[in-house]
This record gives sequence, structure tokens and C-alpha cells, in this order.
Amino acid sequence: MRVFVTGATGFIGSAVVRELLQAGHGVLGLARSDSSAAALTAAGAEVHRGDLEDLDSLSAGAAASDGVIHLAFDHAFTDFAGAGAKDLNAVRTLAGALEGSGRPLVITSGTLLLAGIAPGRTGTEDIVAPPGTDVPRLASEAAALEWAERGVRTSVVRLSPSVHGDGDKGFLPALVNAAHEKGVAAHVGEGDNRWPGVHRLDAARLFRLAVESAPAGSVLHAAGEEGVPMREIMGAIGRRLNLPVRSVTAEEAKEGGYFSFLTDFVQLDNPTSSAVTRKLLGWHPEGPTLLQDLADGHYFDHLDA
Repeated sequence: MRVFVTGATGFIGSAVVRELLQAGHGVLGLARSDSSAAALTAAGAEVHRGDLEDLDSLSAGAAASDGVIHLAFDHAFTDFAGAGAKDLNAVRTLAGALEGSGRPLVITSGTLLLAGIAPGRTGTEDIVAPPGTDVPRLASEAAALEWAERGVRTSVVRLSPSVHGDGDKGFLPALVNAAHEKGVAAHVGEGDNRWPGVHRLDAARLFRLAVESAPAGSVLHAAGEEGVPMREIMGAIGRRLNLPVRSVTAEEAKEGGYFSFLTDFVQLDNPTSSAVTRKLLGWHPEGPTLLQDLADGHYFDHLDA
């Protein structure tokens, strides 16, 4: 296959590109800068210039390919609604370019959204947003699944909040930096709330399996672990930094600015099953667990330098 990949030079996207190429596929990667274009060329991929707001470019890239993996997202936490609207437009554009072709479109979402639509439950692949939702990313999920009825083999990959591995610039590094700056590894309350995790290379393999063979309308969970208690995550960070680990109240976390933009996220309980995904696609996570990755030390190298 010739696969069009958006977000192709990001932390996850670069692993997806490598996974696709190693499996014998061709890759057409979206690049908005010269440096991204150079990285794609060095990896062995073709370059397609454009960005998420250049809808004509997205449509052309999809039309010129045998399938699409859409990973790009504007991680603007100060305007999540705006980022979600941009993503929704991109999903609709990519799907429109594939309409009636039977070709695959794999889009990206997150398991943390399940904490909002199914609180108190273990997240399973059959949980979907209510009709007409305008929640960012959930609206993109709904749009993609609708296109399954219009001749596009759409699927949704929901990523764990921690897609971990060397080079991670997401939630785990932010928690490490917060502990280092505040001098304490804190969790809210008892820290019993759980985050699923998945190693970057396992997530990349799931995207490859999805574009190859996921049935139209599939929802897939990139969760290598169902849920790691926040108390254990912060405990591992505290041990590595030789810092005390303690509980803070929700008010202390918010008023003290301990977690910065992560204050709400670190309190979410997001146990997530991937049983259906594993059975459907034969996906078996093989990489290190979240706590093993923390123990390996690479999350702390920038502090030791």
C-alpha cells in the first residue's frame, strides 16, 4: 500500500512511518516545514507539503494514496475546542477524498475521553459518543464512523494518555518536570485513579494493522495496560528523583499550580480494555510497561545533564 500519513514526523508518527516501511508499504508523509520534509526523506518516505488547515492539500494526499493514517493534531490546550474543530474539518476532508473507494482511513482519538462519556466504567471499544456530540475528538470519531456507510473503511484508534518511550514529550515528562520543580512527587487524594499506557512501538504496530485490515467502523484501543494507578506512577518518579511522594487535595493541586495544565487530567480514572482490539487484529503489545519505562531512566536524562 501507499499510505498517506499526517503527523508523520511526530513522536508517534515517526514510529508509524518506520513500521509501515518495514512492513513493505510506501509512505507519503505530510510536511509543513523544510525540516519535517528532510526527516521524511531521510526515513525513506515521500514528502507531501501542507498542513491541517490546507484542506486542498489533505484531499490531494488522500486521493493519491491507497489509505490514510491521520495522526496530526494541534495540541493547543488553551484552545482545545479550536483544535478539535480543525481536526474535524481534516477528518471530513480526508474521508471525502476516499468516498466510495473502500480504501482505509484510520483516525486518532484518546481513551481519556471515555472518562467523560462513561464515568465509573472500564472503557471498552463499544462505548461511543452520543449522537450530535460537539466534544473535540469525539466529534471526529463520530464523523469518521459515519463515513463507514459511505464506502470508506474507517477506523478509530484511541491512544492511552501515556504513549511512552524514549523521546516522549507528552504527559509523563510533564509529570517528571512538575515533581522536579516542586520538590515533591504528588498525587491527588489516594492516587487510586488509573491511566492506561502503551509503548510507542506497540501503538505504531496497531496503526499499521488498522490500515491493513481493520473492518469499516472499527473502534480500537491502544492500551497495553488497562490502568496504572497514579500513586504508582508518581511513586516511580519520586524514587528516581529521590523526592518525597505525598497526597494533595484537589484544591491544593489547583491553587498551588502543581500540575499546571495537567491538573484536571491527573485526577481522571481511565481504566481501558483492549480485549476486543487484540482479538480483532491479533495485536499483542510487546514493549516495556509504563513503570518499566520510567525505571529505565531516559525520562530523567535532561535533568541529569
